[in-house]
Parts: sequence; structure tokens; C-alpha cells
Amino acid sequence: MTTSGYFFSEHKGTIAAFVTAVAFFVLYVSNHQAGLTANVAATAANKGVLLALVAMAQTLPVLTAGLDLSVGMVFVLTNCLASALVFGTPFETALGVVAVLLVGSACGALNGVIVVYGRLQPIITTLATGAVYYGFALLLRPVPGGNVNSELAEAVTGQLPGGIPASLLFLLVVVLLVWVPFRRSVLGRAAYAVGSSETAAYMSGVPIGQARILAYTLSGLLASIAGLMLTFITYSGEASAANGGTYTLNSIAAVVIGGTSLFGGSGSAIGSIFGAFVLRTIGDLLFVFDLEPFWQPLAQGVILLAAVSLGAIRLLRMRNRLDVFT
Repeated sequence: MTTSGYFFSEHKGTIAAFVTAVAFFVLYVSNHQAGLTANVAATAANKGVLLALVAMAQTLPVLTAGLDLSVGMVFVLTNCLASALVFGTPFETALGVVAVLLVGSACGALNGVIVVYGRLQPIITTLATGAVYYGFALLLRPVPGGNVNSELAEAVTGQLPGGIPASLLFLLVVVLLVWVPFRRSVLGRAAYAVGSSETAAYMSGVPIGQARILAYTLSGLLASIAGLMLTFITYSGEASAANGGTYTLNSIAAVVIGGTSLFGGSGSAIGSIFGAFVLRTIGDLLFVFDLEPFWQPLAQGVILLAAVSLGAIRLLRMRNRLDVFT
């Protein structure tokens, strides 16, 4: 197989998600009554980036053959925390941002420690911890409210020169600072090995525990960045169980659409980002075509079912698990 053939084989899920996202967005703006304006692009980008960050958070545990059902609640908790801390002077705002990121990372690290040292299933662990995180969110924000530094919020969610959405640049920075170093690190490669075959990884001396804890810690960090982003968009915090549950489920859907295997060991956060934009654009398409709201979860469900089914068919046809990398 040629170099280009290997590249396509490894990244075909990401490529398919990218092509679908672009096609859906072109269809959306071509049917929008205002067309492709700076405001339309910024609004679509902000919504897409919000889900993309949560999808990235979900991707890391999935690569280790786990599933984090608490990402939505960490997202909600850090949104509530940001609405109470991220305002005031530039120094106070910076301290608030750091505190929010540390809390999100700590939530993720706790998940990883329980999974590794408690030897509990990730789904059960994160379902339980998610309920705890939601309880803290309710304690912080029993009713919606709060504040945020408006200048910082505008810088992240506004427009750059030329009408380019600032949130896309923000997402790029997050990818470069979090995903790229993780993917190229020893523990990042170990996470892929654990997801591919934990037994083989153990026999090869791969640091399984450290890889899992890092994956869950970075998952919490990314979820907290999404919580910050939500605060920048809404200028408030809300302890919404519906929001947390919806973003958790949509993050799983985005991961699958982006080509990451729920069995672990293969995939990319980049694919999950495009998968998130696919899901978000579906909602926008339903709006411009004036379809009933119930079509959105139906369309998302059909797409998710198709993506999962294609992955399952491929696994059933494999005679050797190593075939997934060829």
C-alpha cells in the first residue's frame, strides 16, 4: 500500500466527517435567508465549537476503550463555576480561568484514579461521579445567573478581521496545546495501545494506569474549557441536567461519526470535531427548512446508528484485530 493509501486508511473516518460537515454547511448557508454573513458564520461556529470541545473530551477515554458519562456534568459544573469566578480585573479573571481549568482537570483525574485503582467499569464510575459533579453545580447555581468578563467573552466568541469567527481560532489553539502534545507523547501512544489490546499493552510494558489517568484528566480539562466557552456565549451559569445529558450523548455521537471506534485503539479528536460540526449543522438545516423539532433527534439517531453499524460490520469481517490498523 502506498503512503497516501495508508494515510487515507488511517484517517478515512476523519475525512468522511470533514466532507459531510462541509457539505451540510454549504447546504445550510445556501438555503439561509441571509446567506453566508459574518454573523451567521460566527453563530454556527460558536455552537459547533462548544460541542466539538465536549466531543474532544469524550474522545480521550474512548481511545482507551472506556466511556466517560460525566463529561456533560463536568461541562455544567465548570460553566456554573466560571459564572462565579471569571470576571473582575484582568488578574482576577485570569485566576478564575485557572481555577475553572484546575477543577475540571481534578474531576477528570478523579475519574481516572477510580477506574485504574478502584478497578471499576468506566461507565459505572463516570455515571456516579457525574451525579456528584451535578450536585456541586446545583450547590453553586441553584438558579441560573452569574457574570463573566465581557471583553474576554467577546474576544473568544466574536469575529476576527475579515469576519472569521474567533471561536475557530480558539478551537485551533486548544487542539495545538492539548490534543497534538497528547497524541505525540509516550502516554498518548500508550492510550491507543491500551484501547487496542490491554493484555498486549501490559505484556509490552506499556504504562496502562498512567495512560488511562492522563486520558481522563485531559478529558476533564477539555470539558472545563467547554464550560468556559458556554459561559462566554451565555454570560451566565446554569445547573441544567438536561444540558449535561444532551451534551454527553451528543459527544458520543460526534465521536462515532468522526470515525473513532467505541472499542478503543483507533480514531482521532480531529474526527470528533468534524463529527460535532455535522451534528450541529443538522439542527441548523432543520431550522432553515422549517421542519418539526422532533426530526433533529431522529436524524441524529439515524446517523449515529449508521455510523455504529458500519464500524460493527468492519469488526465482524476482521479475521485479525490488527486488521483495524491496515
